[in-house]
Amino acid sequence: MNSLLPSDHRPRRLAQLYVGLALYGFSMALMLRADLGLDPWDAFHQGIATHVPWSFGTVTIVVGAAVLLFWIPLRQRPGLGTLSNVVVIGLAVDASLWLLPTMTWLPGRWTFLVAGILLNGIAGGCYIGAGLGPGPRDGLMTGVVAKTGWSIRLVRTGLELTVLAVGWLLGGTVGIGTVLYAVSIGPVVHVTLPLLTVGGAATSATEPPSSEGGGLPAAA
Repeated sequence: MNSLLPSDHRPRRLAQLYVGLALYGFSMALMLRADLGLDPWDAFHQGIATHVPWSFGTVTIVVGAAVLLFWIPLRQRPGLGTLSNVVVIGLAVDASLWLLPTMTWLPGRWTFLVAGILLNGIAGGCYIGAGLGPGPRDGLMTGVVAKTGWSIRLVRTGLELTVLAVGWLLGGTVGIGTVLYAVSIGPVVHVTLPLLTVGGAATSATEPPSSEGGGLPAAA
């Protein structure tokens, strides 16, 4: 357990991790209900969910677990935050989808979208700032960077364009929300991550996490 949970600031790290992951799932549900376009990984999750008898959250969990398998040849080590990310975000998004109404009023959909993006950035700053391990999708990105020597931007862009294209082909929602997320999430995380970093434990604030649910923001 000591290798998964640093000895300093433990209560804050744990609280911030799980609040961040739950909020991340809620932010994903807001963007799903907005139906104006999803981030790349969530478009991928939604595309898969249209072809299998699983909930969106279940697909998120299964994809997160599958991505972790790619960590093995990359010699990446998961932390408590990594393992929690796989499970908690999926459960949180399903619970949030059950609570949130289907939104058909256009101003309401835009409100859901903007709130979802802002909360997604705050949630990303929360769980990454806890310093308990990256999400599975973020770890895949950094593992490929370490293995190949390619730039973070090149690897991240390649991965996210690939999952976005596959998600769109499978029926995932791609639209103005996708573009707005791409241009907004970096600045939001850039502001929130330094404020929420526990003891200097977070990864670089100059690169926002991949969408872990969620992200261009890691659970899920």
